[in-house]
Amino acid sequence: METRRLLLAFVLSLAVIAIWYTLFPPAKPTPEAPPAPAAKAPASPAAPGGAPVPGAPTAPNPGGATVAAAPAVQATAEQRITLRDGRNLAVFTNRGAQLLSMMAPQKSDPKSGELELVRQRADALYPYSLTAAGLQPSPLNQALFQALPAADGRSVTFRYSGPLGTAEKSFRFDDKGLLEVDVRVAGRSDWGLLIGPGIRNPTVEEMKSRYEHRRGIYKAEGDVTTPDPGSAFEPLEVPGRALAWAGLEDTYFLSAQIPRARIERAVYHPVMVEKASADAPAKFAPTPSKDEITREQKDLPREFFLVLRPAGDQIALTSFWGAKDYDRLKALPYGLQDTIEFGSLRPLVVPLLVALHWIHDNMVSNYGWAIVLLTILIKIITLPLTHRSTMSMRKMQELNPRVQAIRDRYRTKLRDKQGKPNLEAQRKMNEEVMAIYKEAGVNPAGGCLPLLIQMPILFAFYRLLSTAVDLRGAPWLAWIQDLSLHDPYYVLPIIMGITQLIQVRMGPQAGDPMQRRMFQIMPVAMTFFFLGVPSGLVLYWLTNNVLTIIQLQVYNRMQAREA
Repeated sequence: METRRLLLAFVLSLAVIAIWYTLFPPAKPTPEAPPAPAAKAPASPAAPGGAPVPGAPTAPNPGGATVAAAPAVQATAEQRITLRDGRNLAVFTNRGAQLLSMMAPQKSDPKSGELELVRQRADALYPYSLTAAGLQPSPLNQALFQALPAADGRSVTFRYSGPLGTAEKSFRFDDKGLLEVDVRVAGRSDWGLLIGPGIRNPTVEEMKSRYEHRRGIYKAEGDVTTPDPGSAFEPLEVPGRALAWAGLEDTYFLSAQIPRARIERAVYHPVMVEKASADAPAKFAPTPSKDEITREQKDLPREFFLVLRPAGDQIALTSFWGAKDYDRLKALPYGLQDTIEFGSLRPLVVPLLVALHWIHDNMVSNYGWAIVLLTILIKIITLPLTHRSTMSMRKMQELNPRVQAIRDRYRTKLRDKQGKPNLEAQRKMNEEVMAIYKEAGVNPAGGCLPLLIQMPILFAFYRLLSTAVDLRGAPWLAWIQDLSLHDPYYVLPIIMGITQLIQVRMGPQAGDPMQRRMFQIMPVAMTFFFLGVPSGLVLYWLTNNVLTIIQLQVYNRMQAREA
């Protein structure tokens, strides 16, 4: 019975690997338009899908009273205003007071470069533009606002009053590098503030990668929810009464809008990304209903536009634009560190991340070698357990002849003449085998202990290396130039598979023939599993294999001396 349980444990381990690889297959290639220069913006923004900008009506306010005419305040020409705070740089246009570009550090490392976080587009609204119903643009997006930049270059106020309406927008970098946003449309509440679509300009390879998640994200009533645009066909509304923040994210970067005063609601509008031409930015079209979408449209990439609706005539936000750096997000008082997808293994992933940061900052300035040193540390910590397990398996190997003799004696008794299992004979055989193990003080399941210890650490490393922005673009050596991506030549996984096979061959050959065959299959299964995972994870498992081989070599020499 114990042997069956041991065999079942290995079968379940293989099943976990197979199910994981099945649940997360490589994503289908999806077309993506190349990014346009950050400074280029459409002269006449329109609604997604090219909807025309409405005229300039003199609309009444929600109460029905006509808004009193205000003195004309407007600019005579379009201009760009740049705000800078350290490594953060924001570029606005006074046409509609929209954000054209937001450059932010790729990592907290001062040596890392800056990245454009505003998705470049053709014939669509830019962030912090105004909408009317749904995604229809407000006439104020065509207005030339008067720009009043501050002398320190960290803030600007845009004002407009004229035939298109009356509005004021203020943007300011605070001392934490966050963007304070204040928007007021005088006498009206039937408008929205637009964010998105998506964040940054992903490459074709990133669009294909199953590790790149482009989604909405919000925190309401203490829970974080991540709606997926790929499965959304209707706008998703989130009430503002319990909304802590709402935003757009991908695996490594985030645009989060934190209301400083209650808003009426946040609405996620799913859109399809259409490729305009080979050398033009992307166009966006509303996603059709589930019954109307075509097969070709299903293959198009999806994004969200986020629209924030005010509770009155103004919206006040604190806006985060940047990398999902755990230390920085945790230092902010908004709980934005929950946007990093650590999953249920967070209690294990966070200590690993902290240890990896410490090793990188204090011992080696290379994340590849930091992973190697962290693996050595983990091996030392788990050494007492692996030692006990190895000794148990060696005792089982010594008992193999006696156990096999019992199995041979019962082999003809395990089934009756009709071929049905003889449960009583099986019970007696298992009792005799267990009596031998008990006499020798051996636990038959002890050989599974190293695997049971390693699997949670393995999946914790998987979460860490596929979500931590520190590993994005981090090189190790030679051809491994990004530890968050798989080995392009599959050299590292193959070497890992060879070391896994050597480890199995050097280890104690305990258990029945079926169990030993399972051990031989494991290296092949693990090699196939590791072909498409991040190189940092393969490096961890390879280092662990090498350390185990060294450990087994020491045990084998000790055993030879004793013999």
